[in-house]
Amino acid sequence: MNSAETQELWNTMYRESARRWSGAANVRLVEVADALPPGRALDLGCGEGGDAKWLALRDWQVTAVDISDEALRRAAEDAGELASRIDFQHHDLTRSFPDGEFDLVSAQFLQSPVEWDRYTLLRRAAAAVAPGGLFLLVDHGEAPPWSGHCHQDHHFASVQEVLAGLALPESDWEVVRAGAAMRDATGPDGQQARIADNVMVLRRRG
Repeated sequence: MNSAETQELWNTMYRESARRWSGAANVRLVEVADALPPGRALDLGCGEGGDAKWLALRDWQVTAVDISDEALRRAAEDAGELASRIDFQHHDLTRSFPDGEFDLVSAQFLQSPVEWDRYTLLRRAAAAVAPGGLFLLVDHGEAPPWSGHCHQDHHFASVQEVLAGLALPESDWEVVRAGAAMRDATGPDGQQARIADNVMVLRRRG
């Protein structure tokens, strides 16, 4: 699938509903970033901008990236007065990447139904972390029960598999947190379940 086809795939997903996500910040971002001093943040796969707005409200300067121009349009419209602190950028991250170094690089559920070289991208994301900064990576640890058979044959990589795939040198990186965490989730028809997130917080040594 080429870049234009991948972009249209995600645009179609967003057009299926007036709002795809809740608009609230991801729980794991709030857990990690709430106590951090504001700086420069990179939000990879920003979607409709919930995380970017949460960070901007706390005085972060945010670069928010997505492949879907439909998602970016919604995010920019919703940003309101926070737009001055958020630079929304369109990128197919397999082909281009935002410039600069960041005190926080956040990749929340940066997983795709399209086959791609995810670890190359994640290593590039890690390289964008400034010395002393954090790389926050959160993956789905399992499929929610309402997903039915669509994830039946899908392998959800463990924290250990992801860290091994990243292959970041221990001399340059400290693992602050690495493990599964449970979260209450709501399905499209109001279903309730507790599901696992795989949470990795890595600090780049200064």
